[in-house]
Formats: sequence, C-alpha cells, structure tokens
Amino acid sequence: MPDDPHIQTKAGNRVTVLNPMGFPPKITAKSPAPRPLSLDGKTVYLVDCRFDDSIELLKQVEIWFAEKMPSVKTRMISLNNVYRHDDPRTWEEIKANGAVAILGVGHCSTCAPAVTTHAITLDTKWGVPTVAIHTDKFVKVVESVARVGGLAHSPKAFVPQPVMGKSAAELRAYVFGNDCNTGRPVMQEVIEGLTRPVAPSGVADFAATPRIAATDTEDNLHQLFMENRWTDFLPIVLPSEERVAAMLKGTSRKPDEIVGTLEPTHNRGPWSFTVEKVAVNAVMAGALPEHLPVILALASSHVSARGSTSSSAAAMVVVNGPIRHEIGMNAGTGAMGPYNRANAAIGRAYGLISQNGQGGSVVGETFMGSIGNAYTYSNITFAENEERSPWEPLHVQKGFDAKSSTVSIFYGCRSTAFNLGLREEYWREHVRDMLLGTDTLTPPCLLLDPITARQFIDRGGFVKKADLIKWLAQTAQMPAGRYWDQQLIQNYVYPRATFGEEPLATKLKAAKDELIEIWEAKDINVVVVGGETNGYWQMMGANHRITVDVDKWR
Repeated sequence: MPDDPHIQTKAGNRVTVLNPMGFPPKITAKSPAPRPLSLDGKTVYLVDCRFDDSIELLKQVEIWFAEKMPSVKTRMISLNNVYRHDDPRTWEEIKANGAVAILGVGHCSTCAPAVTTHAITLDTKWGVPTVAIHTDKFVKVVESVARVGGLAHSPKAFVPQPVMGKSAAELRAYVFGNDCNTGRPVMQEVIEGLTRPVAPSGVADFAATPRIAATDTEDNLHQLFMENRWTDFLPIVLPSEERVAAMLKGTSRKPDEIVGTLEPTHNRGPWSFTVEKVAVNAVMAGALPEHLPVILALASSHVSARGSTSSSAAAMVVVNGPIRHEIGMNAGTGAMGPYNRANAAIGRAYGLISQNGQGGSVVGETFMGSIGNAYTYSNITFAENEERSPWEPLHVQKGFDAKSSTVSIFYGCRSTAFNLGLREEYWREHVRDMLLGTDTLTPPCLLLDPITARQFIDRGGFVKKADLIKWLAQTAQMPAGRYWDQQLIQNYVYPRATFGEEPLATKLKAAKDELIEIWEAKDINVVVVGGETNGYWQMMGANHRITVDVDKWR
C-alpha cells in the first residue's frame, strides 16, 4: 500500500494510532406534552408528510377511527412544503384546536428522520401529544434520531415497507394489523402513545472521542479499524502519530482547529472534526501532505460523501485551478478512473472523513442506500481539463478567479447517459434523448471530452458555455402530465409548486399535454475532462452542491 518510506512500521511492532472519529453533538433532553386520559371528543390531526403515498395509509387510519372510535373527530392535512422543512403554521393550527396528532409516514432514509423530528417538535415545543408512524426498515434510524432529538421514547408505530403503490386493502391490513417492531396492534401503539404518559429522556450523550485509538501490533490495529467500521473495508494506511504529523505539514492550519460538521442526513445530529481528524483520515486513504488542502476544503463543505439517502446517491468531485498541476492530478486520459494517486487518494479521503467525521456510516442505521453505489468508494474525483476546453472552466462559471484553486462537489450520480460525439443530422434529437434518460429530479452535468466539447461548437455554434446550457434547458422538455406524475417529482417538487415557488407554480398550471422545461439553466453544468483518445462523453445526473476555495487551506 502507498506509504512514506521514511515512516515505516513493522507488523510485529506495537504502534500508536490516532482515532479517526469526529466529535459527537451535545444532546439536550426534552419533555413530552401531557397526555389526555382519553381521546373521546378529541380531534386527531392526521398529518401527511407528502412522501410516497403517505396520505393513502393515513386514510386507512381515518377509517379505523370511524369504525373503532367514532367519538373521535379526524382531520386530514398535508405539510405546507417538502417534508424536510419545519411547518410552524401547521403546528400552530393543531395546537390552537386543542388536538392531538399522528404524523406519517416515515418510510425513507430522509423522511423518517424528518417525521421523527417533526413529531418531537410538535410534542415538546408546541405541547401537542403526537405519535409518528414509520415503516419497519427504519426502526434503527428512528431510534437514533429520537435519541439525538432529546426524546428517546418519542411515541411511534411501525407498519410494513413499502407503502408506495399498495392498494387500499393492503394498507388497511397494515393499519388493522400488528406493529412490525413490537408485535402489538398498530393502533394500540398509536392510541397509547397519545393517551399514556411518555417517559422523559435522560441525558444520554455519546461517548467522548479520544485522540488515541489504541497501541497494538499492526495486524491487531487493522482488525480494530474494521471492527469499529472506521474503514471502507479496503486496506488502509494506519494513522500513526508520526504519519499524521507528516500529513499536517501540508497545511498551515492548527491541528485543533474545527474544520466543519457533517451528518448523514438532516436531523441525524451534526458531528464536528478538527484539522488533525481530517489528516488522520487522509493518512488512512493513502494521501500525501500536498493533497491535504484539497481534502480539507472538501471536509469543510458540510456535504457528506456518505449520505444516508435510500436513493443510493454518490458524490462527484471536480478540482480546478493551479493546484491540479501542483499535486499531479489527472484531467486527461482515464481521469475518472484509476491510475492516479492524487485523484484516487483525495476521493477516498473525502469518503473516509465523511464516514468517520459524521460519527459513522452503518448499513441499516446511518447508511440506507437501497442498492448502494460503487461510486462511493472514490467519489469520482478528477481535475477539469481546462487547457483543452474551449470554454471557461467550472470554477470561473461559479464566480471564482481563474487563478484560484477550488474543488466543486456534485451529488447524485445515480443516472448516466453515454454517447460518442455528435452526428451531423440528428445530434439535437440524440442529446434530447439523453436528457430525458436522466432522472428528472437531478439536473444533468455534461462530462465532455475536449473533442466533443469542440463538436458542440461546430454543430451548434455554442461559442459560449452559457449558450449551450441555455439550449440544454430549452431542449429538455416533457409533457406536463407525465412530468408531474413521476414519484420523485411528487415527493420533492410538487409540494414546492403548491406552495407558490416559481417557476414551478406556473408549470403546475400547464395542460397535461403541454411541453414544459424539466430543469432551469442555472442548475445545468458542463465540465470538460478527458484525453482526446476519442469523442466519448457522458451526461451525469448530478446536482452541484458547492464550490470551495482550496487556497485558504494551504
């Protein structure tokens, strides 16, 4: 494995290694609302989180009350925006009516934490007795979020996964059946959660993170790192004190300076980490000291490369500016693949600091990618081929000076369209087909070999990158009915449209067969990369999250 020949350790010798984990958030215990002795004559709000047919399951809860507890009034409402956002207007209405609430359904890696957090907020801040309904795949997720949220015993019930696409009869069986976690009737858990006192949570802070992980033989330490899930289960360089000290020479920042915070998704609790912690993970990844400023910039982004999303997203990293040449990054032939230490080690280090800096990445608890994504091993890290690009580089497009060194993070990488060059007659139609083959929620990032970049100028006259991006936005059109019928759009875009956000609200008014643009030009990106061995190119569904200055981390 890559290593500094001046800092060698032998397998039989005892080595002291540093702990790669970040520092946990402080937990503040919260007090639940007093419960009524009975729901007779009460109004129960059924709050739809607007994700994957949640409202269809809540309709069966409404039916259960009508059949089993007719003295209870129910009122069905939906959140006023995407489930991630707090909704004080709704909470105020529920409180003003002296009601209790049932929230649901938490049935994805991001909506389950959100529903849990909303339930705790409504219960402890607004004084409204609340129960959240989730699906069984997210028991551990919900329990960990409730602990971080300060109400570990937040009332909850679990039905089977999935809810999406199930018939009314199937959802009725869920609601009238048994809780997947406790084995007791689902609605018994709900009713008792609304009427029985909830035990307040004691303060159960996470254990402090020690600086030293252990002193042991190399073989034992490698085993320790795997058992503690501090690795990606590929071989690592052990972060001895000597190696970490050598890595820290790559920056002028102090080792104990806080770099930033990360969490797998919203509501999981932000963990913090220092320059030294980043250096520890950089050593583990096989990076060199000269790579550290780029890794620090990535770590400071607040964007985790180990997101918990069930959509199995991954990160993509693009480096621009002089540092590309200073550290020997590859922007040409094979840039998005192996065979370059800087590309590989920086991407892997970003993954390891994301994993360890956010407190871990455990399948089924803090990593919920349904099918996973092989891109997460190296986070598709490469440099842009600025010298062979006919346009301004990405960081200039994002407002930086051409002489600055930056790193840009994209997130998604779940869909990729691929092609060779641009044919003379039907190139517009071919590009349109590729655009429509990209997942509609995530705007495209075109990854163009310089040959294809120049062909876009020759075929379309796109001398300016902005003109190409504008054309892409105008070309990516779909009938409005088909667009709004997609589940991802229903989950994440439709609520924003109904809340009046433009231009989404205007698109929502279009007739079903009217063509509407899928993305806005500001969200589409173009990056030139490749060595001109041929005009192959890709269209990656990847959302630009942030561009970070590298120079300040030198």
